[in-house]
Amino acid sequence: MRARPVTGARWSRPAVALGCGLASATGFVPLGWWPVALAALAGLIALGFSAPTAGRAFRTGWLFGLGHFALGLNWIATAFTYQAAMPAWLGWVGVVLLSAFLAVYPGLTMLAAWGLTIHRRARDRLSPVAFLFAFASLWILGEFLRATVFTGFAWNPLAAIAVGGFERPGLAITAQFLGTYALSGLVVLLAGCWWLAVRRLRVSLAAVILAALPVAMMLAPWPMVGQRPGTLAFRLVQPDIRQEVLNEPPWFERNFVKTVQLSGLPAAEDETRLVIWPESGVPDYLRPGYPRRYYQQATFAADPEIARARIATLLGPGSLLLTGTIDLVISPEEYRATGAENVVTAIAPDGDIVGGYAKAHLVPFGEYLPLRLLLEPIGLTRLVPGTLDFRAGPGPRTLDLGRWGKAGVQICYEIIFSGEVVDPENRPDYIINPSNDGWFGAWGPPQHLAQARLRAIEEGLPVMRATTTGISAVIDAGGIVRAHVPRHQAAAIEGEVPPALSPTPFARLGLGLSLAWGLLLFGIALVALRRRGV
Repeated sequence: MRARPVTGARWSRPAVALGCGLASATGFVPLGWWPVALAALAGLIALGFSAPTAGRAFRTGWLFGLGHFALGLNWIATAFTYQAAMPAWLGWVGVVLLSAFLAVYPGLTMLAAWGLTIHRRARDRLSPVAFLFAFASLWILGEFLRATVFTGFAWNPLAAIAVGGFERPGLAITAQFLGTYALSGLVVLLAGCWWLAVRRLRVSLAAVILAALPVAMMLAPWPMVGQRPGTLAFRLVQPDIRQEVLNEPPWFERNFVKTVQLSGLPAAEDETRLVIWPESGVPDYLRPGYPRRYYQQATFAADPEIARARIATLLGPGSLLLTGTIDLVISPEEYRATGAENVVTAIAPDGDIVGGYAKAHLVPFGEYLPLRLLLEPIGLTRLVPGTLDFRAGPGPRTLDLGRWGKAGVQICYEIIFSGEVVDPENRPDYIINPSNDGWFGAWGPPQHLAQARLRAIEEGLPVMRATTTGISAVIDAGGIVRAHVPRHQAAAIEGEVPPALSPTPFARLGLGLSLAWGLLLFGIALVALRRRGV
């Protein structure tokens, strides 16, 4: 069948592509309009298949990506409202520029699919099936590259559209067998079913099956796993510390007191309780060895040992604390701080530090300023207040905390990176994900939570999220949210840490599993190319 133009006027094709991109982003939470997202993806596939030239194929994918990322990442503009050095309106410029860059990936994906399955093919031998499977395969590769190139930005993979409500993981449960990026490819295939159904131009059994399949897959009562009770008691704290006061010294003491009060009564020595505070949970420097002038900025003690002892006393001899804080990088030659690390510190009941983890995936312009020597003189600074750039840690580590279990740690943003959250040589019992989502706007926190649920499903591990102002949550190893605290509420969650599952196929094989699925889809596309188009 000869490809038909999707729109009547040539000038409308770019507008339709951009509109499809905007519509596709409504599939992400907080809206969760997955039927609209699938329809928009079907429109993108139709536009790409009928593109007359390689240039228009790329432009179709790029315009789709521009709309897709601009709406889905609108929360980034909120960050500029907390940085006095830059005007708030510049946030929307930043969103558009970032989206324009990220849109290159769907643009190249569409170009490659078009070139491999349509270019050099006679128009009467076009294969929609080959194009669809090639596009889904290359989308998997595109998302992998987006998460990798230039340190990567993996936010909002298409797989996040498949994450169900808090009580059920939905189609996302298949991430344990596919991985997030291959699940994104499956979402593309489901959208393609609607496109193929519409192409048949008549009601038939095949068209009905193609139209019903995506709905059945998205709404199917997929089995739930990870429902067994745990044994390790915990208390997870969300103190509702707003971004406006988080870094203000006059608020440090009251924020600390609020956090301690939400941590409950001190645990007795014969108890075993894990206490989890959010990123930025303690404003003091807890490690020794810094020049005295840095400790004098502390909330309540000019000595780190006294600060840790106070925390341990307030939590009780049966509690071990995991809290976000900051470590300094001190230059021995200059005896001053030349950088910092965003860390989680484990404080034992005697006040000693028994473990720590430094964040590995840092946020560009949030935790460090790229090309500082060039950008700072023209007025660009970090979106988060502070003069020191953060230094990246070595990557996933497991903290052996004795009777409090083995903890994997992912701080804030780095939980979004599929296949990069667990040390495979030393599998933890659970993952903690302390975060500060206060500058993420209204759309960022629920999207962040959805991606944390994907990590729980992939790895078969529970995820404990403690945030400054929401959304904090306890996610079991099957991706179900067992308890949560909404945004802008001060509360604590207590219970038992959900148990881990046996290592999932993804936990055993990692990103190679997702890429293998991509190769399989590409192989199907090559086979389809040998047959006459339909």
